[in-house]
Amino acid sequence: MASTVILQKRSPLARFELNPSQTLIVGFAAIILAGGLVLSMPAASAEGQPTPFLTALFTATSATCVTGLVVVDTAEHWSAFGELVILILIQLGGLGYMTISLLMAMAIGRRIGLRERVIQQEALNLYTLGGVVRFTRTVLLLTIAIEAIGAVLLMLRWWPQMGFGRAVYFGVFHSVSAFNNSGFDLMGGFRSLTGYVGDIPVNLTIALLIILGGLGFTVLVDLGRPKRFTLHAKVVLATSAVLITVGALVVFLLEYRNPETLGRLPLWQKVLAAFFQSVTPRTGGFNSLDVGSLLDPTLMLIVALMFIGASPGGTGGGIKTTTFVAPMAVILSMIRGRPDPELFRRRLPTGVIYKAVTIALVAVAFVVTVATLLSFTERFEFIHALFEVTSAFGTVGLSTGITPHLSMAGQIMIMFTIFTGRVGLLTMAFALTRRQQPANYRYPEERILIG
Repeated sequence: MASTVILQKRSPLARFELNPSQTLIVGFAAIILAGGLVLSMPAASAEGQPTPFLTALFTATSATCVTGLVVVDTAEHWSAFGELVILILIQLGGLGYMTISLLMAMAIGRRIGLRERVIQQEALNLYTLGGVVRFTRTVLLLTIAIEAIGAVLLMLRWWPQMGFGRAVYFGVFHSVSAFNNSGFDLMGGFRSLTGYVGDIPVNLTIALLIILGGLGFTVLVDLGRPKRFTLHAKVVLATSAVLITVGALVVFLLEYRNPETLGRLPLWQKVLAAFFQSVTPRTGGFNSLDVGSLLDPTLMLIVALMFIGASPGGTGGGIKTTTFVAPMAVILSMIRGRPDPELFRRRLPTGVIYKAVTIALVAVAFVVTVATLLSFTERFEFIHALFEVTSAFGTVGLSTGITPHLSMAGQIMIMFTIFTGRVGLLTMAFALTRRQQPANYRYPEERILIG
C-alpha cells in the first residue's frame, strides 16, 4: 500500500518534468529575461535613465545568443556596469548555461546526476555520456586560455593608443566577444572595426579568435592530438578552410573596384579586408568594411556564409558546416555513381543524412518566411531583410544598418529568430512535440519519379 501511495504522489509531478530540449530553452530564456531586467535599470545606462524594456530585452537576447545585432550603440548607450552585464551574458551564452551550472555544482562538490549529464551532452553535441563532466572542465580551461591570450594580444596593440587600463578593458571585452562569436564592440558609432581595416594585429587576432570559437570544442580538443583526428574534425577543418578561402577570394574580386569598400585601399589591405570579411560571417559579427556599402552579389555571398555558419559544439550559429557538407556528400556520391555518401573514405550513416537535410530545408523555409514578413512590416528591400534575418538566425551580428530602425514588430521577429538560431531548430521542434515514439512497423516500399 505504501508503495502505491508514493507512485500516486509522484505521477502528477512527472507530467511537468522537462525533457533536455525544453530544459535548454527554458534556461536560455531565463538568462535573457534576467539580463533584460538588469539592463533596463538606470545603472546600466550611460545617462543614468531607465532603458525601455524592449531595447534591454533585445540587447540581452543578442548578447546571450552571442549575436551582436543591436538597436542602440553599445559604447554610447550603456554604462560600464551595462557593458559588464553584456560581457557576462556573452560568456554565459557562449559556454552555455548548462556548462556554467555543472561547473558551479562541481565547485561546491555536488554530485552530477544522469539527467544533468544528458542535458549537457545535448548542449555540447557529444556522441556519448561518457566523459561529459571531464569534457566540461576541458571546455572551461580552453575558453579561459584562448580568451586570455587574445586579450593580451589586443591589449598590447591598444596600450600605446588608449593607455594601460582602457587597453586591458578593451582587450578583455573584444577577446571574449570574438571567441564567443558575438560581434559586440566598444568602438562607438556602430562602426565595429572599420577604423582598423588595415591593422594587421587587430584583424588577425580577432579573426583567429572567431575561427577557434567557431570550430567547436570537440575539434579544439582534437587539435591537441592530430594523429587521432576523428572524421568530424577532418570535415570541420577542411570545410572551414575552403569556405574562408573561397569567401575571401570572391569578396576580393567583387569589391576590388568598389570605392566605398576595397577600391580605396592599397593591395595588401584589400587582401586583409577580404580575408577578414570572409571569416566574420562564420558568425563572428565584426566588420572592417561598411556592410551597407557592399554590392548586392557580395551581400548574397555573405548571406550564404552566415547561413552555413560555424561548426557543432562551438560558440557559433548557422546550420553548421557539417550540416552543409552531408548533403553535398550525397550529391557527389550520386554524380559518381556510388551507393553511399562518403567523406574521407568513411560512409555516412543514413540517420546523419536525414538530420542534415531536415535542418537545412527547415532552416531555408524559416529564414525566407521571416525575411518576407520583415520586408513587409518594415518596408525594406528584400535583400536587406534577408541579410538581417540570416544574420539573426546564424547568430552573426552583421547588419546593413537597418537594426536600429526596426519597429516593435521587427524587433520581436528578430529576437525570435536570434533565439531560434541559438538553441537550434530541432531543439525547438523537440521541445514543442511529445516524446518520440519509434514505429514498430514499416509500410510497403514503392517508387516515385524523380527529376
